[in-house]
Amino acid sequence: MGYVENLRKIVGNQPLNLVGVAVAVINENGEFLLQKRNNSVWGVPGGFMELGEAAEETGRREVLEETGLEIGHLQLVDVFSGQQYYVKLPNGDEFYPVTIAYVTKEIKGGVLKADGEESKDVQFFKINELPEGLSPLLRQLIGQFSRSLSL
Repeated sequence: MGYVENLRKIVGNQPLNLVGVAVAVINENGEFLLQKRNNSVWGVPGGFMELGEAAEETGRREVLEETGLEIGHLQLVDVFSGQQYYVKLPNGDEFYPVTIAYVTKEIKGGVLKADGEESKDVQFFKINELPEGLSPLLRQLIGQFSRSLSL
């Protein structure tokens, strides 16, 4: 059981600030790695930090768990937070994410594969050929990732 699950046992569904990481992984062809989550929405790998975990550790762990790839250096892109990101889940849990966004071009190894738990599919996409089903927020984030690397 992870940090968020343990915290939810204490506070129930009430709103929380939760810190997470999103990582744009870009291959040698300038393509973005996206994962199709179990809700059929495409996104970048990422997730919530565990207690005591550094943000960079969270990013590397989540990318490995969700896509099978090991990554190296992470470049900070931005931090996203505030009212506009409020989430209420179908189970009633409420939270305000604080998302630390990174980008990396350093793929160190591993085998690209969906984990079957959080990811139904993982693929690299060209910036001008992104799949249907991306949220406008994710499209904005990918644009910001691109600008940070001058792609």
